Amino acid sequence: MPEERPWNGRALHFVGIGGAGMSGWAHVAAQLGASVTGSDRAESPALLRLRDEGIDAVAGHAAENVPAGDGVELIVSTAVPADNPEVVVARERGLVVHPRSDLLHELSTLRRTISIAGAHGKTTTTAMTAHALRGAGMDPGYLIGGALRATGRHAEWGTGDWLVVEADESDRSMLALDTEVAVVTNVELDHHATYGSLEEVRDVFRTFLHGAPHAILWDRPDVLALRDGADGETIPFDVPEPALGPEGSRFAWRGHEVVLGVPGAHNARNAAAALEACRLAGADLERAVAALADFQGAGRRFESLGHAASGARVVDDYAHHPTEVAATLRAARTLRPGRLVAIFQPHLFSRTQMLAHRFGEALALADVVAVLDVYPARERAEDFPGIDGRTVAGAVLDAAPGKTVFWLPDLDDARRVLEPRLRPDDLVLVLGAGNVDSLGRALVV
Repeated sequence: MPEERPWNGRALHFVGIGGAGMSGWAHVAAQLGASVTGSDRAESPALLRLRDEGIDAVAGHAAENVPAGDGVELIVSTAVPADNPEVVVARERGLVVHPRSDLLHELSTLRRTISIAGAHGKTTTTAMTAHALRGAGMDPGYLIGGALRATGRHAEWGTGDWLVVEADESDRSMLALDTEVAVVTNVELDHHATYGSLEEVRDVFRTFLHGAPHAILWDRPDVLALRDGADGETIPFDVPEPALGPEGSRFAWRGHEVVLGVPGAHNARNAAAALEACRLAGADLERAVAALADFQGAGRRFESLGHAASGARVVDDYAHHPTEVAATLRAARTLRPGRLVAIFQPHLFSRTQMLAHRFGEALALADVVAVLDVYPARERAEDFPGIDGRTVAGAVLDAAPGKTVFWLPDLDDARRVLEPRLRPDDLVLVLGAGNVDSLGRALVV
Protein backbone atom coordinates (compact mmCIF):
# COMPACT_ATOMS: atom_id res chain seq x y z
CA MET A 1 0.00 0.00 0.00
CA PRO A 2 1.29 3.55 -0.72
CA GLU A 3 1.26 4.60 2.91
CA GLU A 4 3.59 1.71 3.74
CA ARG A 5 6.20 2.99 1.25
CA PRO A 6 6.24 6.74 1.98
CA TRP A 7 9.61 7.25 0.26
CA ASN A 8 8.44 6.07 -3.16
CA GLY A 9 9.99 8.30 -5.80
CA ARG A 10 13.01 9.37 -3.70
CA ALA A 11 16.54 8.61 -4.92
CA LEU A 12 19.03 8.29 -2.04
CA HIS A 13 22.76 7.79 -2.57
CA PHE A 14 24.68 6.73 0.57
CA VAL A 15 28.36 7.73 0.74
CA GLY A 16 29.89 5.32 3.23
CA ILE A 17 27.15 2.75 2.69
CA GLY A 18 29.23 -0.13 4.04
CA GLY A 19 29.32 1.19 7.60
CA ALA A 20 27.46 -0.65 10.35
CA GLY A 21 24.86 2.06 10.69
CA MET A 22 24.69 3.30 7.10
CA SER A 23 24.20 -0.16 5.59
CA GLY A 24 21.21 -0.73 7.87
CA TRP A 25 19.69 2.66 7.11
CA ALA A 26 20.11 2.01 3.38
CA HIS A 27 18.24 -1.27 3.79
CA VAL A 28 15.41 0.47 5.63
CA ALA A 29 15.27 3.30 3.07
CA ALA A 30 14.75 0.68 0.35
CA GLN A 31 12.00 -0.94 2.45
CA LEU A 32 10.32 2.48 2.61
CA GLY A 33 10.29 2.66 -1.19
CA ALA A 34 13.33 4.79 -2.01
CA SER A 35 15.64 4.00 -4.90
CA VAL A 36 18.92 3.37 -3.06
CA THR A 37 22.50 3.41 -4.31
CA GLY A 38 25.79 3.92 -2.50
CA SER A 39 29.52 3.52 -2.26
CA ASP A 40 32.24 2.76 0.25
CA ARG A 41 36.01 2.94 0.15
CA ALA A 42 36.56 -0.83 -0.07
CA GLU A 43 34.79 -4.09 -0.75
CA SER A 44 33.14 -5.66 2.29
CA PRO A 45 30.54 -8.26 3.34
CA ALA A 46 28.11 -5.37 3.92
CA LEU A 47 28.35 -4.33 0.27
CA LEU A 48 27.76 -7.92 -0.82
CA ARG A 49 24.64 -8.17 1.34
CA LEU A 50 23.28 -4.91 -0.02
CA ARG A 51 23.82 -6.09 -3.59
CA ASP A 52 21.97 -9.31 -2.78
CA GLU A 53 19.03 -7.08 -1.80
CA GLY A 54 19.14 -5.32 -5.16
CA ILE A 55 20.92 -2.18 -3.94
CA ASP A 56 23.69 -0.87 -6.21
CA ALA A 57 26.53 -0.61 -3.67
CA VAL A 58 29.98 -0.14 -5.20
CA ALA A 59 33.51 -0.27 -3.81
CA GLY A 60 35.52 2.90 -4.31
CA HIS A 61 34.50 6.55 -4.40
CA ALA A 62 34.12 8.28 -7.76
CA ALA A 63 32.02 11.13 -9.14
CA GLU A 64 30.31 8.81 -11.61
CA ASN A 65 28.87 6.76 -8.75
CA VAL A 66 26.28 9.48 -8.11
CA PRO A 67 23.18 8.65 -10.19
CA ALA A 68 21.98 11.01 -12.88
CA GLY A 69 19.06 13.30 -12.19
CA ASP A 70 18.29 16.50 -10.32
CA GLY A 71 16.41 14.86 -7.46
CA VAL A 72 19.16 12.63 -6.07
CA GLU A 73 19.87 13.18 -2.36
CA LEU A 74 23.22 12.25 -0.82
CA ILE A 75 23.37 10.74 2.68
CA VAL A 76 26.89 11.19 4.01
CA SER A 77 28.59 9.26 6.82
CA THR A 78 30.48 11.30 9.40
CA ALA A 79 33.67 9.50 8.27
CA VAL A 80 33.38 10.99 4.74
CA PRO A 81 35.51 14.13 4.16
CA ALA A 82 34.23 17.21 2.34
CA ASP A 83 36.60 16.58 -0.59
CA ASN A 84 35.11 13.16 -1.34
CA PRO A 85 34.57 13.16 -5.13
CA GLU A 86 30.92 12.16 -4.80
CA VAL A 87 30.22 14.98 -2.35
CA VAL A 88 32.09 17.44 -4.57
CA VAL A 89 30.16 16.53 -7.73
CA ALA A 90 26.85 16.53 -5.84
CA ARG A 91 27.43 20.10 -4.68
CA GLU A 92 28.48 21.11 -8.19
CA ARG A 93 25.21 19.67 -9.50
CA GLY A 94 23.18 21.45 -6.82
CA LEU A 95 22.06 18.20 -5.16
CA VAL A 96 21.01 18.07 -1.53
CA VAL A 97 23.72 16.61 0.72
CA HIS A 98 22.40 15.34 4.06
CA PRO A 99 24.49 14.37 7.08
CA ARG A 100 23.35 11.03 8.45
CA SER A 101 21.58 12.82 11.31
CA ASP A 102 19.04 14.21 8.85
CA LEU A 103 18.04 10.70 7.82
CA LEU A 104 17.78 9.59 11.44
CA HIS A 105 15.48 12.52 12.15
CA GLU A 106 13.22 11.61 9.24
CA LEU A 107 13.02 7.96 10.25
CA SER A 108 12.24 8.79 13.87
CA THR A 109 9.33 11.02 12.85
CA LEU A 110 7.65 8.12 11.06
CA ARG A 111 7.25 5.98 14.21
CA ARG A 112 7.00 6.34 17.95
CA THR A 113 10.67 6.15 18.85
CA ILE A 114 12.66 4.62 21.69
CA SER A 115 16.18 6.12 21.59
CA ILE A 116 18.86 4.32 23.58
CA ALA A 117 22.00 6.26 24.45
CA GLY A 118 25.05 5.84 26.66
CA ALA A 119 28.81 5.78 26.48
CA HIS A 120 28.69 2.00 26.94
CA GLY A 121 26.02 -0.66 26.47
CA LYS A 122 23.79 1.16 24.01
CA THR A 123 24.21 -1.37 21.17
CA THR A 124 23.37 -4.34 23.39
CA THR A 125 20.51 -2.53 25.13
CA THR A 126 19.03 -1.49 21.78
CA ALA A 127 19.33 -5.07 20.53
CA MET A 128 17.72 -6.40 23.73
CA THR A 129 14.81 -3.97 23.41
CA ALA A 130 14.19 -4.87 19.77
CA HIS A 131 14.50 -8.59 20.55
CA ALA A 132 12.09 -8.41 23.51
CA LEU A 133 9.52 -6.38 21.56
CA ARG A 134 9.75 -8.88 18.71
CA GLY A 135 9.23 -11.67 21.23
CA ALA A 136 6.15 -9.86 22.51
CA GLY A 137 4.71 -9.85 18.99
CA MET A 138 5.09 -6.10 18.38
CA ASP A 139 7.41 -6.32 15.32
CA PRO A 140 9.26 -3.03 15.90
CA GLY A 141 11.53 -1.27 13.48
CA TYR A 142 15.12 -1.06 14.71
CA LEU A 143 18.38 0.68 13.83
CA ILE A 144 21.37 -0.82 15.66
CA GLY A 145 25.14 -0.38 15.37
CA GLY A 146 25.63 -4.14 15.64
CA ALA A 147 23.66 -6.90 13.99
CA LEU A 148 20.75 -8.36 15.97
CA ARG A 149 21.86 -12.00 15.96
CA ALA A 150 18.29 -13.31 15.87
CA THR A 151 17.86 -11.74 12.42
CA GLY A 152 21.43 -11.16 11.27
CA ARG A 153 20.55 -7.55 10.45
CA HIS A 154 21.50 -4.13 11.79
CA ALA A 155 18.14 -2.68 10.82
CA GLU A 156 14.58 -3.56 9.80
CA TRP A 157 11.51 -1.40 9.42
CA GLY A 158 9.00 -3.91 10.80
CA THR A 159 5.23 -3.46 10.82
CA GLY A 160 4.67 -2.27 14.39
CA ASP A 161 4.12 1.15 15.90
CA TRP A 162 7.58 1.54 17.44
CA LEU A 163 11.11 2.23 16.20
CA VAL A 164 14.07 1.33 18.45
CA VAL A 165 17.18 3.37 17.69
CA GLU A 166 20.74 3.30 18.98
CA ALA A 167 21.38 6.99 19.73
CA ASP A 168 24.98 8.01 19.10
CA GLU A 169 26.69 10.81 20.98
CA SER A 170 29.96 10.56 19.00
CA ASP A 171 28.78 13.13 16.44
CA ARG A 172 25.80 14.49 18.41
CA SER A 173 23.39 12.80 15.97
CA MET A 174 21.34 11.64 18.96
CA LEU A 175 20.01 15.20 19.17
CA ALA A 176 18.35 14.84 15.75
CA LEU A 177 16.06 12.03 16.91
CA ASP A 178 12.37 12.65 17.57
CA THR A 179 12.32 10.67 20.81
CA GLU A 180 9.34 9.57 22.88
CA VAL A 181 11.21 7.24 25.25
CA ALA A 182 14.86 8.08 26.00
CA VAL A 183 17.17 5.56 27.68
CA VAL A 184 20.60 6.42 29.09
CA THR A 185 22.78 3.54 30.29
CA ASN A 186 25.70 5.70 31.54
CA VAL A 187 27.66 8.84 30.66
CA GLU A 188 31.42 9.00 30.23
CA LEU A 189 33.92 10.84 28.05
CA ASP A 190 34.89 8.54 25.18
CA HIS A 191 35.12 10.52 21.94
CA HIS A 192 38.01 12.86 22.63
CA ALA A 193 38.09 14.27 19.10
CA THR A 194 34.50 15.50 19.50
CA TYR A 195 34.40 16.62 23.14
CA GLY A 196 36.89 18.61 25.13
CA SER A 197 35.53 17.61 28.52
CA LEU A 198 33.06 15.38 30.32
CA GLU A 199 30.88 18.43 30.95
CA GLU A 200 30.47 18.91 27.20
CA VAL A 201 29.28 15.31 26.95
CA ARG A 202 26.87 15.83 29.82
CA ASP A 203 25.43 18.91 28.11
CA VAL A 204 24.60 16.88 25.01
CA PHE A 205 22.95 14.14 27.07
CA ARG A 206 21.06 16.78 29.03
CA THR A 207 19.67 18.26 25.81
CA PHE A 208 18.78 14.79 24.54
CA LEU A 209 16.85 13.97 27.72
CA HIS A 210 15.03 17.29 28.01
CA GLY A 211 13.33 16.68 24.68
CA ALA A 212 11.78 13.34 25.64
CA PRO A 213 8.46 12.84 27.47
CA HIS A 214 9.78 9.66 29.13
CA ALA A 215 13.31 8.93 30.37
CA ILE A 216 14.77 5.65 31.64
CA LEU A 217 18.03 6.35 33.48
CA TRP A 218 20.65 4.31 35.28
CA ASP A 219 20.05 4.93 38.95
CA ARG A 220 23.19 6.97 39.58
CA PRO A 221 23.19 10.59 40.83
CA ASP A 222 25.29 11.87 37.93
CA VAL A 223 22.92 10.32 35.36
CA LEU A 224 19.67 11.23 37.14
CA ALA A 225 20.87 14.83 37.49
CA LEU A 226 20.83 15.20 33.70
CA ARG A 227 17.03 15.10 33.84
CA ASP A 228 16.73 17.86 36.47
CA GLY A 229 14.27 20.52 35.44
CA ALA A 230 12.81 18.53 32.55
CA ASP A 231 9.11 17.87 32.18
CA GLY A 232 7.87 14.30 31.89
CA GLU A 233 8.42 10.94 33.53
CA THR A 234 11.77 9.69 34.88
CA ILE A 235 12.26 5.98 35.61
CA PRO A 236 15.47 4.85 37.34
CA PHE A 237 16.79 1.34 36.69
CA ASP A 238 19.49 -0.83 38.25
CA VAL A 239 20.28 -4.45 39.08
CA PRO A 240 22.42 -4.24 42.23
CA GLU A 241 23.02 -7.95 42.80
CA PRO A 242 22.37 -10.21 39.81
CA ALA A 243 23.14 -13.90 40.21
CA LEU A 244 26.09 -14.53 37.88
CA GLY A 245 27.43 -17.85 36.66
CA PRO A 246 28.70 -19.74 33.62
CA GLU A 247 25.16 -20.08 32.32
CA GLY A 248 24.57 -16.28 32.34
CA SER A 249 22.67 -14.26 34.92
CA ARG A 250 19.37 -14.02 36.78
CA PHE A 251 17.66 -11.15 38.53
CA ALA A 252 14.25 -10.02 39.70
CA TRP A 253 12.46 -7.21 37.86
CA ARG A 254 8.95 -5.94 38.71
CA GLY A 255 7.84 -9.35 39.97
CA HIS A 256 9.40 -11.30 37.09
CA GLU A 257 12.46 -13.53 37.14
CA VAL A 258 14.69 -12.51 34.25
CA VAL A 259 17.06 -15.15 32.88
CA LEU A 260 19.86 -14.17 30.49
CA GLY A 261 22.26 -16.34 28.55
CA VAL A 262 24.69 -13.45 27.97
CA PRO A 263 27.17 -13.04 30.84
CA GLY A 264 28.02 -10.17 33.15
CA ALA A 265 26.44 -7.74 35.59
CA HIS A 266 26.52 -5.02 32.92
CA ASN A 267 24.25 -7.11 30.70
CA ALA A 268 21.80 -7.58 33.56
CA ARG A 269 21.58 -3.77 33.82
CA ASN A 270 21.18 -3.52 30.05
CA ALA A 271 18.29 -5.98 30.22
CA ALA A 272 16.56 -4.04 33.00
CA ALA A 273 16.74 -0.86 30.91
CA ALA A 274 15.40 -2.72 27.87
CA LEU A 275 12.49 -4.15 29.83
CA GLU A 276 11.56 -0.73 31.20
CA ALA A 277 11.42 0.52 27.61
CA CYS A 278 9.25 -2.45 26.62
CA ARG A 279 6.91 -1.69 29.52
CA LEU A 280 6.45 1.90 28.37
CA ALA A 281 5.82 0.65 24.83
CA GLY A 282 2.93 -1.46 26.12
CA ALA A 283 4.51 -4.87 25.59
CA ASP A 284 3.21 -8.05 27.19
CA LEU A 285 5.85 -8.29 29.91
CA GLU A 286 5.68 -12.07 30.35
CA ARG A 287 6.49 -12.49 26.68
CA ALA A 288 9.18 -9.80 26.70
CA VAL A 289 10.93 -11.37 29.71
CA ALA A 290 10.68 -14.83 28.16
CA ALA A 291 12.18 -13.54 24.91
CA LEU A 292 15.31 -12.28 26.67
CA ALA A 293 16.09 -15.82 27.84
CA ASP A 294 17.14 -16.68 24.28
CA PHE A 295 18.77 -13.33 23.45
CA GLN A 296 22.07 -14.18 21.78
CA GLY A 297 23.56 -10.72 21.75
CA ALA A 298 24.47 -8.21 19.08
CA GLY A 299 27.21 -8.59 16.52
CA ARG A 300 30.71 -8.14 17.97
CA ARG A 301 29.34 -7.98 21.51
CA PHE A 302 30.71 -11.03 23.36
CA GLU A 303 30.21 -12.96 20.12
CA SER A 304 31.49 -16.53 20.26
CA LEU A 305 33.54 -17.25 17.14
CA GLY A 306 34.32 -20.91 17.82
CA HIS A 307 37.34 -22.81 19.08
CA ALA A 308 41.04 -22.71 18.25
CA ALA A 309 43.01 -25.81 17.31
CA SER A 310 43.99 -26.21 20.98
CA GLY A 311 40.33 -26.23 22.04
CA ALA A 312 40.45 -22.69 23.45
CA ARG A 313 37.17 -20.80 23.06
CA VAL A 314 37.48 -17.56 21.06
CA VAL A 315 35.12 -14.63 21.70
CA ASP A 316 35.01 -11.29 19.88
CA ASP A 317 33.96 -8.07 21.61
CA TYR A 318 33.83 -4.46 20.39
CA ALA A 319 35.09 -3.10 23.73
CA HIS A 320 37.31 -0.10 22.96
CA HIS A 321 37.14 1.97 26.17
CA PRO A 322 38.63 0.97 29.55
CA THR A 323 35.20 0.74 31.19
CA GLU A 324 34.02 -1.63 28.45
CA VAL A 325 37.20 -3.70 28.52
CA ALA A 326 36.95 -4.17 32.29
CA ALA A 327 33.24 -5.08 32.12
CA THR A 328 33.86 -7.62 29.37
CA LEU A 329 36.75 -9.25 31.21
CA ARG A 330 34.74 -9.45 34.43
CA ALA A 331 31.87 -11.02 32.51
CA ALA A 332 34.28 -13.52 30.97
CA ARG A 333 35.51 -14.50 34.46
CA THR A 334 31.99 -15.65 35.34
CA LEU A 335 32.39 -18.38 32.70
CA ARG A 336 35.23 -19.79 34.86
CA PRO A 337 37.91 -20.38 32.23
CA GLY A 338 41.26 -21.92 33.06
CA ARG A 339 43.00 -18.80 31.76
CA LEU A 340 41.62 -15.56 30.41
CA VAL A 341 43.64 -14.38 27.40
CA ALA A 342 42.97 -10.81 26.22
CA ILE A 343 44.08 -9.71 22.75
CA PHE A 344 43.53 -5.97 22.55
CA GLN A 345 43.71 -3.62 19.57
CA PRO A 346 43.66 0.03 20.70
CA HIS A 347 41.33 2.20 18.61
CA LEU A 348 42.40 5.77 17.75
CA PHE A 349 45.67 7.38 18.82
CA SER A 350 43.82 10.11 20.70
CA ARG A 351 41.93 7.64 22.86
CA THR A 352 45.11 5.62 23.46
CA GLN A 353 47.01 8.73 24.50
CA MET A 354 44.32 9.92 26.90
CA LEU A 355 43.40 6.56 28.46
CA ALA A 356 46.51 4.36 28.31
CA HIS A 357 46.81 4.12 32.09
CA ARG A 358 43.18 3.05 32.47
CA PHE A 359 43.53 0.54 29.64
CA GLY A 360 46.46 -0.97 31.50
CA GLU A 361 44.43 -1.36 34.69
CA ALA A 362 41.50 -2.91 32.81
CA LEU A 363 43.59 -5.38 30.80
CA ALA A 364 45.43 -6.46 33.94
CA LEU A 365 42.22 -8.35 34.84
CA ALA A 366 43.27 -10.99 32.27
CA ASP A 367 45.86 -13.70 32.90
CA VAL A 368 47.66 -13.17 29.59
CA VAL A 369 47.56 -9.96 27.56
CA ALA A 370 48.55 -9.35 23.95
CA VAL A 371 48.46 -5.79 22.61
CA LEU A 372 48.34 -5.01 18.90
CA ASP A 373 49.19 -1.71 17.27
CA VAL A 374 46.67 1.13 17.22
CA TYR A 375 43.87 0.95 14.67
CA PRO A 376 44.04 4.52 13.36
CA ALA A 377 40.57 4.86 11.80
CA ARG A 378 40.41 8.54 10.80
CA GLU A 379 43.61 9.61 12.63
CA ARG A 380 47.27 9.73 11.54
CA ALA A 381 50.19 8.29 13.51
CA GLU A 382 52.39 11.30 12.73
CA ASP A 383 49.98 13.54 14.64
CA PHE A 384 50.59 11.52 17.83
CA PRO A 385 54.35 10.95 18.13
CA GLY A 386 55.34 8.26 20.59
CA ILE A 387 51.86 6.78 20.86
CA ASP A 388 51.35 3.21 19.70
CA GLY A 389 50.31 -0.17 21.09
CA ARG A 390 53.45 -0.33 23.23
CA THR A 391 52.00 2.56 25.23
CA VAL A 392 49.18 0.26 26.37
CA ALA A 393 51.42 -2.79 26.81
CA GLY A 394 53.65 -0.76 29.13
CA ALA A 395 50.62 0.44 31.06
CA VAL A 396 49.55 -3.18 31.67
CA LEU A 397 52.97 -3.95 33.14
CA ASP A 398 52.79 -0.82 35.29
CA ALA A 399 49.43 -2.00 36.64
CA ALA A 400 50.49 -5.63 37.10
CA PRO A 401 54.27 -6.14 37.24
CA GLY A 402 55.18 -9.68 36.18
CA LYS A 403 52.05 -10.14 34.08
CA THR A 404 52.60 -12.03 30.81
CA VAL A 405 52.23 -9.29 28.17
CA PHE A 406 52.95 -9.56 24.44
CA TRP A 407 53.51 -6.58 22.14
CA LEU A 408 52.45 -7.88 18.72
CA PRO A 409 51.79 -5.00 16.32
CA ASP A 410 50.96 -7.10 13.27
CA LEU A 411 47.87 -9.35 13.03
CA ASP A 412 49.77 -12.13 11.25
CA ASP A 413 52.58 -12.02 13.81
CA ALA A 414 50.03 -12.14 16.61
CA ARG A 415 48.48 -15.28 15.21
CA ARG A 416 51.89 -16.91 14.71
CA VAL A 417 53.00 -16.16 18.27
CA LEU A 418 49.75 -16.79 20.14
CA GLU A 419 48.26 -19.81 18.36
CA PRO A 420 50.79 -22.39 19.67
CA ARG A 421 50.54 -20.94 23.19
CA LEU A 422 46.80 -21.40 23.63
CA ARG A 423 45.54 -24.08 26.01
CA PRO A 424 42.35 -26.17 25.83
CA ASP A 425 40.70 -24.43 28.80
CA ASP A 426 41.60 -20.87 27.72
CA LEU A 427 38.98 -18.27 26.97
CA VAL A 428 40.44 -15.93 24.36
CA LEU A 429 38.90 -12.46 24.04
CA VAL A 430 39.73 -10.39 20.97
CA LEU A 431 38.87 -6.81 21.96
CA GLY A 432 38.61 -3.59 20.00
CA ALA A 433 36.60 -1.55 17.50
CA GLY A 434 38.98 -2.02 14.57
CA ASN A 435 39.68 -5.19 12.57
CA VAL A 436 40.91 -7.37 15.44
CA ASP A 437 37.91 -9.64 14.84
CA SER A 438 39.71 -10.92 11.74
CA LEU A 439 42.45 -12.27 14.02
CA GLY A 440 39.83 -13.98 16.16
CA ARG A 441 38.32 -15.65 13.10
CA ALA A 442 41.78 -16.70 11.90
CA LEU A 443 42.42 -18.46 15.23
CA VAL A 444 39.26 -20.55 14.86
CA VAL A 445 39.42 -23.93 13.10
